[in-house]
Amino acid sequence: MGIPITSSPGSSRDAMKTPLNVSPQDFASALQAFANVVGKEWVFTSDEDLFAYKDAYSPLRDTPEDRSACAAVSPATVEEVQAVVRIANTYKIPIYTISTGKNLGYGGSAPNHSGSVVLDLKRMNRIIEVNESNAYAIVEPGVTYFDLYNYISERGLKLWVDAADPGWGSVLGNAIDHGVGHTSSRFRNHFDAHCGMEVVLASGEVVRTGMGALPGSKTWAQYKHGMGPIVDGIFSQSNFGIVTKMGIWLMPAPEAFMEGTVFAPHYEDLHPLVELLKYAENSGLAPGTPELLSPLLGVSNQTKLLVDAFYKGPPQLPKAQAELVATSKVGYSSELARYGADNRIPYWGLYLKFYGPPKVIAAQWEAVQELAAKSIKGATFQTGPIQTDPRKAAEAWTIYPQDVGVPNMDFFGMGTRAGGNPAPMRGHMWFSPVIPQTAQGIFDANRVFDEAARTIPALQNVPIWNLRPFALPAPFYERTFLFIVGFPITDDTALNKSVVKAYRTLLDIGAQHGWGEYRCHTEFHDQAMGLYSYNDHSLMRLHETIKDAVDPNGILSAGRYGIWPRHLRGRPS
Repeated sequence: MGIPITSSPGSSRDAMKTPLNVSPQDFASALQAFANVVGKEWVFTSDEDLFAYKDAYSPLRDTPEDRSACAAVSPATVEEVQAVVRIANTYKIPIYTISTGKNLGYGGSAPNHSGSVVLDLKRMNRIIEVNESNAYAIVEPGVTYFDLYNYISERGLKLWVDAADPGWGSVLGNAIDHGVGHTSSRFRNHFDAHCGMEVVLASGEVVRTGMGALPGSKTWAQYKHGMGPIVDGIFSQSNFGIVTKMGIWLMPAPEAFMEGTVFAPHYEDLHPLVELLKYAENSGLAPGTPELLSPLLGVSNQTKLLVDAFYKGPPQLPKAQAELVATSKVGYSSELARYGADNRIPYWGLYLKFYGPPKVIAAQWEAVQELAAKSIKGATFQTGPIQTDPRKAAEAWTIYPQDVGVPNMDFFGMGTRAGGNPAPMRGHMWFSPVIPQTAQGIFDANRVFDEAARTIPALQNVPIWNLRPFALPAPFYERTFLFIVGFPITDDTALNKSVVKAYRTLLDIGAQHGWGEYRCHTEFHDQAMGLYSYNDHSLMRLHETIKDAVDPNGILSAGRYGIWPRHLRGRPS
């Protein structure tokens, strides 16, 4: 609920926290001004209300360092956002923008800079347009994948939404944080699939990018470039403005879809298998998200199997096989390879996804099998059914729902106290460096991080998910892999502290080998961005130059992705 803005001396209002370097009197005046704009029921200051603006998965939980907001305000229109920003400028109030605050594992709805006022855009939830013919939508920040999916389904439009995990997140927010999905490569890189933005600057001025800058434009969400420099990118993973509308390209609903799996028998076959993965995707033969697995090692990066493991527990290998896997190094031993050959267990597998008319799918899969047979001696194949009903397939889990444009919440079970993970937990964090899309890149990353986990004290006795016995990367982005390993967040403050130290250690190790994060929890923004240090941190200096120019008072989302306003640079976050 909202709070009364006025109070008498000695009331609970007097104890309310204020932002850094802002007097209680100025803060009270700012809150009253916010209430005059959005209504007092949409200004929040009570401990109960502000609990929603904590990081639910915080690795700093129950410590003084845990980030917190001193208030929150939730506007409903772009005009209200403009007014709030102008008030914040007047009183030098730091504000931290969230769309729906559901990016759990990356900081959630808590601000980078404690004491900020969270600008919560969840009420801006209009779907402004969905165009079936040209396959695009224009949405506000509060529109979730469920919202857009339901809108399309209710109208019978032949379009798919490329949904992130889980489906309650913001379409806009996920895109500008470089999030990804599961369908065709043209759509699952969500920032690349965006087309046109409306942005409120720190001054309160509204800017539209691309064709949206042309009054009366008929192609705002169809043509990305507009005229002149393309500036959209500076509003992603940054704090240079508040994105209030965005165009997003949607996938025309295919007539049918199918999964096919290529199996390779030998350890060294990972090299041609990855080359097949790249060619099949980049040529358009198999445009869906490719996924790797190892039947012999008992590991997979297939999302459906990962979710199943958290709900039901990991698959159980025969004792002899499990013992050989446990003693393998970088996923290999001659004894394990012999066991696989003797028992006809493939070393590797590659899931490929196909979309289109059934005849086209069948031809594409046939072409993939021919290519695999030429490059991988002894390759075998598993052909899934050609299906036509995404909702039916999603409900039956004959395919992972997001692979066919159906958002759900099953992925939310990861990092919780689900059936396959009975230990008490409060969340998770992902360490996700970008590595080369080669088999050698996979082997190198496994060797480096496994050796570090065994020999570096900061990494010993800290649970690291997915790293052993072998970590298979996620190919969400074309031409690179994400080498994703995870950490649990618990009620054990000491363990959480060790997890933070371990994460920092992995960041440094990754950078030493040329592997940087694509996205990370707010606790690590400064360090992760600091590792992009070419030419004496020239990129960060450019970020700071832009920040000082567009936000001279430093009111917008201080510290997001390591970008601090001038008056806070060098301070502890």
